[in-house]
Amino acid sequence: MTIRRRDFLKFSGAAALAGGLPRRARGADTTGVYDLERFGNARILHMTDTHAQLQPVYFREPSVNLGIGAMQGRPPHLVGRAFLERFGIRSDSAEAYAFTCLDFEKSAIRFGKLGGFAHLKTLIERLRSDVGLERSLLLDGGDLWQGTGQANAMQGADMVEAANLLGIEAMTGHWEFTYGEAALRGNLERFKGEFLAQNVFLTEEAAFNDAKAFDAASGRAFKPATIKEIGGHRIAVIGQAFPYVPIAHPKRFTPDWTFGIRDDELQKLVDAMRTNDKVDAIVLLSHNGMDVDLKLASRVSGIDVILGGHTHDAIPQPIAVSNAGGVTLVTNAGSNGKFLGVLDLEIAKGKISDVRYRLLPVFSELLKPDAAMQALIDRLRGPQAANYAEKITTSDRLLYRRGNFSGTMDQMICDALRGELDAEIALSPGFRWGTSVLPGPLTMEDVLAETAITYPETYLQRMTGSQIKDILEDICDNLFNPDPYYQQGGDMVRVGGFTYTCTPAQSLGHRISELKLDNGRAIEAGKSYKVAGWASVNDLKGTPVWDVFAHHLRSRKMPDRNVTGVTLKGVDDNPGIAGQG
Repeated sequence: MTIRRRDFLKFSGAAALAGGLPRRARGADTTGVYDLERFGNARILHMTDTHAQLQPVYFREPSVNLGIGAMQGRPPHLVGRAFLERFGIRSDSAEAYAFTCLDFEKSAIRFGKLGGFAHLKTLIERLRSDVGLERSLLLDGGDLWQGTGQANAMQGADMVEAANLLGIEAMTGHWEFTYGEAALRGNLERFKGEFLAQNVFLTEEAAFNDAKAFDAASGRAFKPATIKEIGGHRIAVIGQAFPYVPIAHPKRFTPDWTFGIRDDELQKLVDAMRTNDKVDAIVLLSHNGMDVDLKLASRVSGIDVILGGHTHDAIPQPIAVSNAGGVTLVTNAGSNGKFLGVLDLEIAKGKISDVRYRLLPVFSELLKPDAAMQALIDRLRGPQAANYAEKITTSDRLLYRRGNFSGTMDQMICDALRGELDAEIALSPGFRWGTSVLPGPLTMEDVLAETAITYPETYLQRMTGSQIKDILEDICDNLFNPDPYYQQGGDMVRVGGFTYTCTPAQSLGHRISELKLDNGRAIEAGKSYKVAGWASVNDLKGTPVWDVFAHHLRSRKMPDRNVTGVTLKGVDDNPGIAGQG
């Protein structure tokens, strides 16, 4: 059974972010920063959505992460000062820099970059040695293999080497599937851990043709779960891959597999592991996204903790969700290697009796890089290091992507699409990965960190004003549908060449209005326009977007404007907005 409500009330206060990180990371005394008080008899470390970032990075958290309806004002839909108040974090602290967008440029100079696998390795080894390897487990929530030019060129093989050295024992997936089945299975053969995905099945046609599967009888394409002995206790880890892979990405990458949330199948699996396998605890390693996990936790009983990913939400404290069996704790551990989740469990008499959870920012300047991991990174980067270091241009502003509606990096990509393809309008996908760049040099590595995917082709086609509005409405519904099970991840499509008004709390077909070209003329429903874009799910031929983007930046000055192109209505009192971005 899951954690009972009265049990949760006993330890919920202890689940807060541990201690205070130093007010100044650079050059600070590191004594005690990552010294966690010993607790419990099993420790699970959780990382997710690193997007192949082997090196420390800057990553600005969103200034707009709107919750609509029942989700308004609830984590993860809090930003800026509302976030700090909810989680009791000082505004001038290193934690505020890690978890919010506030004073990002000044704080970035003050506290430095976060993440980096060499630094993660040092922290992970420390936290595991504190409790003993036999009492600890390292899990990855997916989006591990994609997000850099190097990972894209090597189809994730570099990240498999890094994961093996890091000691990841189980993972699930999302962007991993976009390398296609052959590359995916090749990487998994070299991966020393286990790949878990209870919600991926063979299609009927693939099953009829005896396609490869973990279990032909059930049709499951991959192993659904594993049981780990930790400190003498049996802990089940169930994998939940991203449910919408064939919708969000070209279906040609996964023609034999069908995905979905599949909470009915999940409930059956949980019940079987409780009854037949006699496990002491069940952890769901999820790539659903936090809103989906919160709903799933209310519908599926028997899961103790959901270690979540996909939506890149860094949430310092777990959220308790009641269900028929008790309470399930839901977490989400950020992105880009910025954070490491530490779940300490006290297990007794066949169940979890107490929990402590901490989401630790990984300040690279407080952690000595592990020598073996740094050597591996240097070897992997060596052949392309000079190409990655090429200076493309100099930016006069902070460049970032993450945010529900726009980002300065995406505005530049839209400018490049319009300029290079001679288009009136540009559409750029609202991907949540992509690092931030402080004012100064912009390198080819930075360009690839925003664009490196396996379907990067740009396109130019004519669309009517009606079609453009329909696209915006569809994506907006995906982002703000009141039912989380209809939210398929990602932020709003970025636009260039026109502006529009969005009312997120409205219903499908009524959120988007007042579409106007940059010259002020209204976009007419029946008129056609030249539209440029990239990352289409259709199989198109076109110049890779990184080449288009780099060519544009090499030949042109930075744009004078700094606008989002979006006017929001009905969100003035929403704590998920701290300025449009």
